[in-house]
Amino acid sequence: MNVLKKSRSLFFLLIILILFSESPALSARRTKQKPDKNSYDVVVAGAGTGGISAAIQAARMGASVLVVEPSSWIGGQATAAGVSTMDDMSRQRSGIYREFIAQVEAYYNYLDKSMSTCYWDDRTLAFEPHVGQEVLVAMVNDARRSGRVDFLMNSEIIRVHQEKRKITGVTVRTLEGEQSYPCKTLIDATEYGDIIPLANVPYRAGNSRAPFLNSDAMIQDITWVAVLKKYNPYVPDYLRPREPLPGYELAKKNYENFVTSDGFNFRNVYPVKTPVNFMTHNAYRGLPDSSNPYSYTAAQDQRAYITKTSVNWGNDFPGTYGWNGKSGLPVAYLENRRLRREIERDALIKTLHFIYYVQNELGEEWSVPDDEYKNRILPDAARSLPPEWQEIVRRMPVIPYVRESRRIIGEHTFTSHELLQNSLSYRDGQTSHEFSNAIAIGGYIIDLHGANSDSEVEWEFNERASTAQTNRPRGPFQVPLDILIPNEIDGFIAAEKNLSMTRFTAGALRLQPITMMTGQAAGALAAISAQTGKTPRSVHPLLVQWALLSSSVDLSLCHYSDVPETHSLNKTVQLSNLYGIALPHEYPHSVSYHIEDRDDPVIAMAVIKGDDHGVFGVQDMLTTIDTLEILKRAQKSLGLKNPSTPSNLSKDKFISRGEFVRAVCEAFPELYKVERKKGARSTFKPDKNKNSEYVELLSKLGVLTVYTTDNIFHFGMTVTKGEATDIIARACVAVASTL
Repeated sequence: MNVLKKSRSLFFLLIILILFSESPALSARRTKQKPDKNSYDVVVAGAGTGGISAAIQAARMGASVLVVEPSSWIGGQATAAGVSTMDDMSRQRSGIYREFIAQVEAYYNYLDKSMSTCYWDDRTLAFEPHVGQEVLVAMVNDARRSGRVDFLMNSEIIRVHQEKRKITGVTVRTLEGEQSYPCKTLIDATEYGDIIPLANVPYRAGNSRAPFLNSDAMIQDITWVAVLKKYNPYVPDYLRPREPLPGYELAKKNYENFVTSDGFNFRNVYPVKTPVNFMTHNAYRGLPDSSNPYSYTAAQDQRAYITKTSVNWGNDFPGTYGWNGKSGLPVAYLENRRLRREIERDALIKTLHFIYYVQNELGEEWSVPDDEYKNRILPDAARSLPPEWQEIVRRMPVIPYVRESRRIIGEHTFTSHELLQNSLSYRDGQTSHEFSNAIAIGGYIIDLHGANSDSEVEWEFNERASTAQTNRPRGPFQVPLDILIPNEIDGFIAAEKNLSMTRFTAGALRLQPITMMTGQAAGALAAISAQTGKTPRSVHPLLVQWALLSSSVDLSLCHYSDVPETHSLNKTVQLSNLYGIALPHEYPHSVSYHIEDRDDPVIAMAVIKGDDHGVFGVQDMLTTIDTLEILKRAQKSLGLKNPSTPSNLSKDKFISRGEFVRAVCEAFPELYKVERKKGARSTFKPDKNKNSEYVELLSKLGVLTVYTTDNIFHFGMTVTKGEATDIIARACVAVASTL
């Protein structure tokens, strides 16, 4: 290994290990579960992918945060549920998700191991669940430098307090009793959307709507995942149960349809021909193995060397045999806690059947690993199991993989048709279908595990069973802010899988990368709401977007060859794209594609030709007429009712910097109302130019950062489109704080 690479990787690993020594997940189990703070800016229910990202972002923005998690793990579906093979088909990696992946990569780079161990492809990402949790713990502890983050593990919110339909606090049940905590904003990032009914937020479940829910309406299967490891030469006796559990014979018939000793070897041809052999099974959800001194990938010539994998294929529950003759699970699973426990017990047992099947029918020396889950507290689903099986469960994920939850009825309901249209932005000759209030970018198919027939989807949104194909995304897609906000209750924000969307849209937004990014947006919105005293619905999207862009989140689907990601104007050009402020020379014009096909030669050629990038014209000189048009579009984006018209833009000529800053101030008189930071001062030397007062105002507001490489403001120099876009975008953000 390259010495520099190894040194860098070691540095990251040491940072992770040092920060992990203060693990909130561990300390919450070892110490009294009563934070020494009585109230919080933000309470986050659920420490899953969305919840932990929300907590990190809110804390980084200076908020005080309390996270309440029912299990003993943080990380939700990606760690606690064991789905640590990342579903990021379109590789949309930005913000906290990209940071997370980078730190996980640093860990495996130090060990000289590949993370490309899953989905029969050596361009994938996978990690061991305990590594993912350690990295998240490190990120939480790093966020504590800016804000406060407290955890209550093995705890649950049982009441939500309100005054005049505004959230004011929560009551939490812990292992030590009940405690109430006032808060300004509450985020529901639970796996089931369990806080939604407690907060009296209108919601949907399946294709029905509260309060008139149909408990027999259907939602997707769940899966109780297991991580398996190859033992050499033999599985230890305490990890090899002697007797199968009741129902094994039926489960055996099911698994014979998926995996057999003489099954097919997958050769990168879809659809997958089943049953597959065990080696092929392992390469589907393969994981790196920290205990294995050798590295491997999921490439065809290396699959036989995989020594750790996860079981997340033929063990969907109820899966093949359905629920009372129907595909999927009933909505009652979400609503009835007793039924939920029964279903999750059956889902757990179904996976335990597979472990017995692997050891006794396939004759493989594989079992649950000792270096992953070491659970002191058994999940309720395992309480009545024989002791030898409980020993297995203690080394399994602590929660099931829940694919579908309650969904709020928000300011807007995101449909699969909108998902398709948005994903067609800049494709097949179309231009922008971007959401001006976008807060995240994802990329996945519409994927429902069960409950996907005509009778189980939402006809009110013109969706049918065939919609999964006709409306499948043709590229990356955005998530709009207003689907995080309920249409009635204030102080409540949705994260994780409970956004305001149809079932089909949820099938594309339920995966780990996008839930981390929507969770980050929820945290930014919550922090701004708490700090400004505005309700989440009253916070202008620009403020949330600016916080996210400043945290390296990508928001626009439009990319330019002259404004790459590393360009200093990338943030403000993205805002310009979203709101249509400054029009580019040329938009991208890629072809649409199937998001699952990574090897489409048409797409590869389009990338080579540069069709996936347009040209912004960042160095173009700006005229007074150009300036007037851009300012009008900017005013429109803010929704200003009586926009002002600058008085100095009558002649058509190239505009100077002095004239431009005056025009901006006259177009946005609201800038004079913006609260300035304490001690704010102009970064330019005093000047007697007639436009100096405008320069001083914009400089103190941080609007003229594009010119701060020089402490002299050159009033007579002409303005470029890039400079103008940066200044106007920053001015819009400043004005948004007054609205």
